[in-house]
Amino acid sequence: MHGTQLRIGFVTAFPPGRNSLNEFGFHFVNHLAGADGVEALVVLADETEAGPPDIDEIRANNPGANIEAEAVWSFNDATNPVRILRAVRRHKLDAVIINLQFATFGDSKVPGALGLLTPAALRAAGVPTGLILHNLADNVDMQDAGFTDSALMAAVMNKAGRALTRVLLLSDYVALTIPRYVEFVRESYGAGNVLLVPHGSFEEMEEPRFGIPDGPTRKILAFGKWGTYKTVDVLVEAFRDLISRGYDDLELVIAGTDSPNSPGYLDSIAAGCADLTNVNFTGYVAEEDVAELFTSSSVTAFPYTSTTGSSGVLHQAGSYGRSAALPDIGDFTEVIEEEGFIGQYFTPGDAASLADALAKLLDDEELNAEHGERNYLAASGIPMSEICDWHITHLNRVIEKK
Repeated sequence: MHGTQLRIGFVTAFPPGRNSLNEFGFHFVNHLAGADGVEALVVLADETEAGPPDIDEIRANNPGANIEAEAVWSFNDATNPVRILRAVRRHKLDAVIINLQFATFGDSKVPGALGLLTPAALRAAGVPTGLILHNLADNVDMQDAGFTDSALMAAVMNKAGRALTRVLLLSDYVALTIPRYVEFVRESYGAGNVLLVPHGSFEEMEEPRFGIPDGPTRKILAFGKWGTYKTVDVLVEAFRDLISRGYDDLELVIAGTDSPNSPGYLDSIAAGCADLTNVNFTGYVAEEDVAELFTSSSVTAFPYTSTTGSSGVLHQAGSYGRSAALPDIGDFTEVIEEEGFIGQYFTPGDAASLADALAKLLDDEELNAEHGERNYLAASGIPMSEICDWHITHLNRVIEKK
């Protein structure tokens, strides 16, 4: 052991890979690398066709930090727990933090489920293990999220999800970002190691300009992984509605890629709106281009039909002071309002309702700026650096008890 100076491993999807939570992983590592109490940080990343994990920017931001990165696991690989444990031993790590949601390790049932055994496998091997859990199986609509087309199979998967949740709770501690999730897991699972840890703001940045940016067009931005419960066809329909109402200075920017469960989805949407010259599909957005994407937008849109918890994209939108048109989904609405965010709500799947919400924010610049400022305050409330310090403190407590 190294006293209070720890060799920490961080298991996460990571750029240039495009798997879920890669953005959160990047920003968490960026702050954890330079934190007090970290002797060395090893990023245990996913293998992707995009290339090896890129930590050049993080090294530049944290001169003198001892940071390494290695691609040690793969999406839909049934051997991921073994591969990760071997890497932890090879790097002689004192503790591990895992950045996780239920589909992190795969969208195929067997390898995806086996990947969720990783925290338990590490703890069984004597490795102090903390878990950042971004969603709960209990709150995922398995059919709408694209995991199955069968109601019966969805019910089976929900039961399996509860079993896997119990396995995840074998971690030394589990950090959840939503207060009601913490309460639910404590009551439903009898868990005593679940703690509330806010999402944290990705960057500590200057206060942005709120409201609608200057320019020849007003941009509506939608950003995400598309094709399951996040669909842009209703947004395109709402965009056509706005044009028919006389909004002739609008541009629709659809940023991001297909969900792993819906290959080819965005191509089909692009083909269906080929007649619209003011719809822009950006494809994957590199980290250095994210700021311009948000700051040039007049409003952000979230055309979701269901949710799996809090929204990382909403946190990003808030950090740049953007207003948002949000689906009025009970659980999602409660979660984001608990976090301090605000939106102009619309009925999920209803293009006219979405068009009305967008029009409200486009027509009322004072309201637009007010919403953007409130979202900025919600997103920037707790810096990511403080969240990293919290994890280091708890890992040290775990180590002291062993």
